[in-house]
Amino acid sequence: MTAIPVVAVGDEDGVYARPMPWLRLRPSPRLLVAGAALLVSLLMLLPLGFVAGMGVQAGWQTVLVLVVRPRVGELLVNVVALVVLTLPLATALALALAWLTERSDIPGARLWSALAVAPLAVPAFLHGYAWVSLFPSFHGLGAAVLLSVIAYAPFLYLPIAAMLRRLDPGLEDSAGSLGLPPWRVFTRVVLPQLRLAICGGALLVGLHLLAEYGLYGMLRFDTFTTAILDQYQSAFNGVAANMLAAVLVLLSLTLLGGEALLRGTARYARLGGGAPRPATRTPLGRLTHPCLAALVLLQVAALGVPGVTILRWLVAGGGAVWQAAEIGPALASTAELAILGAVTATLLSVPMAWLSVRAPSRLQRVLEASNYVVGALPGVVTALALVTLAVTALRPLYQTTFTIVLAYALMFLPRTMLSLRAGLAQAPVELEHAAASLGRSPLRAVWAVTARLAAPGAAAGLAMVALGITNELTATQMLAPIGTETLATRFWSYTGELDYASAAPYALIMVLLSIPMTWLLYVHSKRTAGR
Repeated sequence: MTAIPVVAVGDEDGVYARPMPWLRLRPSPRLLVAGAALLVSLLMLLPLGFVAGMGVQAGWQTVLVLVVRPRVGELLVNVVALVVLTLPLATALALALAWLTERSDIPGARLWSALAVAPLAVPAFLHGYAWVSLFPSFHGLGAAVLLSVIAYAPFLYLPIAAMLRRLDPGLEDSAGSLGLPPWRVFTRVVLPQLRLAICGGALLVGLHLLAEYGLYGMLRFDTFTTAILDQYQSAFNGVAANMLAAVLVLLSLTLLGGEALLRGTARYARLGGGAPRPATRTPLGRLTHPCLAALVLLQVAALGVPGVTILRWLVAGGGAVWQAAEIGPALASTAELAILGAVTATLLSVPMAWLSVRAPSRLQRVLEASNYVVGALPGVVTALALVTLAVTALRPLYQTTFTIVLAYALMFLPRTMLSLRAGLAQAPVELEHAAASLGRSPLRAVWAVTARLAAPGAAAGLAMVALGITNELTATQMLAPIGTETLATRFWSYTGELDYASAAPYALIMVLLSIPMTWLLYVHSKRTAGR
């Protein structure tokens, strides 16, 4: 039997022995969770570190040659023009929609509110498919801006409309009583309070613009994402592709920094609960019918064109386009990857989400911020980092399910972390203490109390990640194992051959799978706004 080292301790009652202190230095649960969160954060930093490492390895001269060249300048002009034109238009459209549905007496306001969110059920590249198949010459910057506004304005509408529902109408009444006309009340009182919602929504839209591939590939509009993927598919040039990815990373970080600068440090919270009554709706009068016509026109462009196009090609293709031998495996692969990716992302987000609620600290906030920053990078950057790493250093992992699931987890981890953190915040730590006082171990107390209360938030995060993976295209094309086809990649394959009829079933299934996610977002925005 192994002897246990002891140390003699004496007091007025005599001398006794106890184990030496170092034997009792067992890692606490909080330390284990912190270690797990640190490992996940390091894993999240892998794409960013890999791009930086490739630049260092290539050398300063090579980086200059690959970055300072006409092609990069053309792509930069395209992307900057796309962002500069799309964001103001999408913001103006979202503001107008939010005001009409929340502050005006427009007939059917609730219906129009739901329809304003409905375009999220149509993946962006399906908008390109619909418009290009109807209008073959629909290409270029103008087409990209128009469809980007249609596809991504709902991301701005959701936070703006939710914020409008929460505003205290008493402030507007006070401004009106001082003689300000309605438009001045809106610009001086309401609009400043929407600043956070507008900045957050604009950041989300801007990051989508940088990451989008399918829509701009359809419209033959070159961006960094399309250039990286095209170069990867035509002739794998790791250094050149990574330098394009480095520029794309800088653009993403610029958007993040710009949003933080515009958001500022002003305080927007009010003391007290504010007025419990809803805001008075402004009568539109003679503008009612023009506003209704504009709403109908918008829905025709956002929902009517994709719906008619899909129906048209389904009718044209007939029963022959419903190839069960192809659709079945694609649907099964999509479901498998979505489930594995969602579960992996949720599990990886648990340590950081737990720390952010149970043990916030300066280090924790730094680690959490790094996760959000890296998660904001376009998926093509993450995929390129993983595929290059697998080809050069970890060959057995190349084109395996493990690699693509890891890519999904890194790309979508911030989504599930936000949902899980919100769920954990609804589980007071005092309930865990009460369960522990009744004899349960800390682990069993967490499982019996906290896990159950946080389950709805975790389920929402799972659903959001799973449906995001369902419509993901770039990382799937680069990392999917040989022979693995998803709904998105099969759709893209047929549209690349201009076989729009055969692509229609996949488009319809993706829309049907996206509808529950869209409804979840809409209901969640209503609930958080107290409506």
